[in-house]
Amino acid sequence: MPVEIIKIPDLGETKDVEVIEILIKEGQSVQENDSLLVLESDKAAMEIPAPKSGVVKKILVKVGDQVNAGDQFIEMEIEGAAAAPEPAKAAEPAKAAEPAKAEPAVKADKADAPVSAPAAAEKRIELVSVPDIGGDNDVEVIEVHVKVGDEIAKEDTLVTLESDKAAMDVPSPLSGRITALKIKVGDKVSKGSPVLELEVTASVAPQKATAAPAESKTSAPAPVAAAASAPAPAVKQEVVAEQASAAIDGKVYAGPAVRKLARELGVDLSLVPGNGSKGRIQKEDLHNFVKARMQAPATQVTGGAGIPAVPDIDFSQFGDIETVAMTKLHKVTALNMHRNWLNVPAVAQFNEADVTELEEFRAAQRKDADKRGLRLTPMPFLLKACAKVLQEYKQFNVSLHSSGEHLIQKKYIHIGVAVATDAGLMVPVLRDVDKKSIWQLSAELAELTEKAKNRRLSKEDMQGACFTISSLGAIGGTGFTPIVNAPEVAILGVSKTQIKPVYINNQFVPRQMLPFSLCYDHRAVNGVDAGNFATRLAEVLSDIRLLLL
Repeated sequence: MPVEIIKIPDLGETKDVEVIEILIKEGQSVQENDSLLVLESDKAAMEIPAPKSGVVKKILVKVGDQVNAGDQFIEMEIEGAAAAPEPAKAAEPAKAAEPAKAEPAVKADKADAPVSAPAAAEKRIELVSVPDIGGDNDVEVIEVHVKVGDEIAKEDTLVTLESDKAAMDVPSPLSGRITALKIKVGDKVSKGSPVLELEVTASVAPQKATAAPAESKTSAPAPVAAAASAPAPAVKQEVVAEQASAAIDGKVYAGPAVRKLARELGVDLSLVPGNGSKGRIQKEDLHNFVKARMQAPATQVTGGAGIPAVPDIDFSQFGDIETVAMTKLHKVTALNMHRNWLNVPAVAQFNEADVTELEEFRAAQRKDADKRGLRLTPMPFLLKACAKVLQEYKQFNVSLHSSGEHLIQKKYIHIGVAVATDAGLMVPVLRDVDKKSIWQLSAELAELTEKAKNRRLSKEDMQGACFTISSLGAIGGTGFTPIVNAPEVAILGVSKTQIKPVYINNQFVPRQMLPFSLCYDHRAVNGVDAGNFATRLAEVLSDIRLLLL
């Protein structure tokens, strides 16, 4: 395999950047895009990735060196590249002059003439593994859709996995025949865990042997030898170092790749201990931190913030009992509710809306709804009304930054709707509610509700909400105070519509009244804003023509 010199890629206008960490050693195998070393400029740290896969033969820099774009920093033996052909040996003058030697040369030339072999089919065994499942570890296999001997096509579903919040299907990356299964229902798997062995058929390209040109008795072979020995031009490096999104602040020492992964996982890097050089946080440190948190005992639910835990009691002394295991979803919900209750100083604002005209309009659309195959519930109207009021009162469409010094104002309106399932509470998110019609919202809500009840919601289906609606209308009650789903700053609790006497034009008339409660984070929203929000929401629900304005 050829050895190639790897150079520092384009660093923009930055000059004399210091090498602060070397992440590889001589003799180590690296894959394309693996980090090789870390550079630090005045404003940011950046990791230099490998442009190709191969084996590190020699490191040409050391920690503390100053480098620039184009500087050589490692020699790498490239995998999968053909070595340059050896230079043809120049014919000896004595042999060139002997006519008896010419005949074998001609025969060799004929023997080495181009020969094309027909394409052949080659069967090989490929190991199919669990792909990236968003950082989840020890995910349970709840269904295996294939068996040994099955012929499958690319993208066919192999198994179904169940995480804390959702079920997900694992598709086949290739077509072929299953020769062995590596997992069964009930197994715990993570990214990279083997799923099955697949026999795939691949075409083998025809091999062509090209003969070297016959040596001429009158021309010197030196130019040919020189051309053959010239090294192949170096492949242009197109991988540019990604600069860190934030400068190293003394508290968190991590490269851009680690910071990006932390953002995706929702991990505060200041809590992660770094085991790299100078206390630098590496990907392994981040994975270990997340794994430790996931495996932590669920006793956090009963205590926190200095609050003593509720002691366990032997209830069997009072009568017959049964210990029932909590589902994963139930445990995660309990942890999130407890965290939000401890962290959010919530206040509740109660109000009610006269929805008599809304209910009459909804009943009048029943035939149209039947034609569309939809059930028109009050929820699409609630979604549309909340979106309009969120546009008017933007202070509700924010999140608090962890530093406590900034508010993140959102320019989009995504609203979550709490759905009760047999496994526990789930909150699918409807996106861009302000841009969709009542019919669109009704169809999308029905689809997400069905997916939630069948545990088919993806992580994307449950992320990105700005506001949440929790409705107990079908169950009853006159009001309740839902817990704010941080990092959102407000949630709407909707109760059952009741017919009440309302004093209008000097007389009491029966009206359908919808009670609701607005719970909000008092750190981001003050009481006056909450009162205005609740009043305006009641106005819009009382006269849905306002949704057109």
